[in-house]
Amino acid sequence: MNTKPIMVLSAIFLAAIGLAFTFMPQEITTFTGLGFSKIYQLQLQIMGALFFAFAMLNWMAKGAIIGGIYNRPIAIANFAHFFIGGVALVKAVVSNIHLHYAVWIIAAIYSIFAILFGIIFSRHPSQK
Repeated sequence: MNTKPIMVLSAIFLAAIGLAFTFMPQEITTFTGLGFSKIYQLQLQIMGALFFAFAMLNWMAKGAIIGGIYNRPIAIANFAHFFIGGVALVKAVVSNIHLHYAVWIIAAIYSIFAILFGIIFSRHPSQK
C-alpha cells in the first residue's frame, strides 16, 4: 500500500485543525458555545500545538516506508489518535443527531483515517 497520499492528507488535515486551534481559539470557543473563557482558549491553543506537531510528524514521514515493523511508532500513534478520536466523535453524533454538520464531517474523516491507519499498521508494506 502506498502510504504517501495518506500521510500527506492526514498531515494537511491535522495542520488545518492545529492552525485553527492555535490562531482562532476565541472564534472556535464562540462557535462551539463555550463562550469567551480564557482557560478554554488556552486549552485549544495547546491542543492546536499538539495537532500541528502531529501534522509535522506525518509530513516528515510521508516518504518513509510505513507498515508492519517499519516505522511502527508512527503507524500506531496515528491509528490510536484517529481510532480513539473517531470513536468519540461517532458516539457524539449518534447520541445527538442535531450536532452541527461540521462535527459529522470530522467524524467521517476521523473514521476513514482510523480504518486506513489500521490497515497500514496491520500490513507489511508492499515492495515497489
